Amino acid sequence: MRDRRTAIDWAQEIKELLDIRYAEAEKVLLVMDNLNTHSIGSLYEAFDPAEARRLAHKLEIHHTPKHGSWLNIAECELSAFTRQCSSRRMPDRVTLQREANAWVDRRNRTQKGVDWQFTTKDARIKLKRLYPQIQS
Repeated sequence: MRDRRTAIDWAQEIKELLDIRYAEAEKVLLVMDNLNTHSIGSLYEAFDPAEARRLAHKLEIHHTPKHGSWLNIAECELSAFTRQCSSRRMPDRVTLQREANAWVDRRNRTQKGVDWQFTTKDARIKLKRLYPQIQS
């Protein structure tokens, strides 16, 4: 957790993710939002070209839909976190981190799942403008 969300901050988080948390992995599949700092270019801004290239080759990036964040399970989880944990003012970062860790531990223990009821038919109606129109 960093104080800011700059390109450099993102790049440093990615380096930590790849070199410490998933050091043994050949490739890490990363699903993330479309924030402007979340790009391979940020790695080149933060590190020398060889290091940036090394990190980039370990990543397989998939961006969440720009117009369908409500379809994203991670967004649903963040919404639950906001409602259940961080909806009140925290006096400091240490308290926020402690509360967040406790919430994550509780959430993982109870194994909350997703009862996905959104069908392909629903998607075609709701997301009509995203589907190509085929003229026969």
